[in-house]
Amino acid sequence: MKKPQITYYDISPDTTAFSTTRHGGHSTGNYAEMNINRYCGDDEENIGKNLDLLCAELGVDKNHIIIPHQTHGIEVMQIGADFLSLPQTVKDMILEGVDALITDVKEVCIGVSTADCIPILIYDYAHHAAAAVHAGWRGTVQRIACKAVATMKVSFGSKPEDLAAVIGPGISLDAFEVGDEVYAEFESAGFNMADISRKEDKWHIDLPECNRRQLAAMGLKESNITMSGICTYNNSDDYFSARKLGTESGRIFSGIILR
Repeated sequence: MKKPQITYYDISPDTTAFSTTRHGGHSTGNYAEMNINRYCGDDEENIGKNLDLLCAELGVDKNHIIIPHQTHGIEVMQIGADFLSLPQTVKDMILEGVDALITDVKEVCIGVSTADCIPILIYDYAHHAAAAVHAGWRGTVQRIACKAVATMKVSFGSKPEDLAAVIGPGISLDAFEVGDEVYAEFESAGFNMADISRKEDKWHIDLPECNRRQLAAMGLKESNITMSGICTYNNSDDYFSARKLGTESGRIFSGIILR
């Protein structure tokens, strides 16, 4: 029997935080093997089988896995207990165009889908609340990590010093080559480019580090921010990479469950 191979993060004994790998599912080709994302062209039957496997591994109800349809914006959505009882069509409407989720509901898995973009999982020790954030380069420029922390403050009373974060598998500085226009977007948004970029033949930008600095600037303790250090592009046999495999390929799912 197939069993998903999962990368787990030790945020807290009271949570399950993880990223899926490519291994242990039913999908084939560039979706092989473990993909649960419905928005990237994979076979629906395989997606359903993979979701069943993941739910069994995590010990969570299939209806409690919340996957937004991300659009590289900065919309942050709170998932309350009432969300779970809504019809699927309504859930899909609510989750359209959402790039970060927050919740304080136990046994619900909020998560984001990535394939080079940066997934960020955040846990509030004091209020037993969590966030899952999708930070592509556009979301990073718009400081979606900062917005997620700010939204947790408003929604749960979260204090940055009580937050722990994991920055999951994503494209590294070495692999993330960008055009001058992308560099200019970061520069005009006020980032210290000497700290997050390097010029080779083209500019390279360090998305994981840029998001780490955003979290630290919001007041998270440096010791509470964990970097996975996994480059999706350089490890595309184990983690999906859109730059390596093309956009018609699977997605990593990074999620967090409050226990």
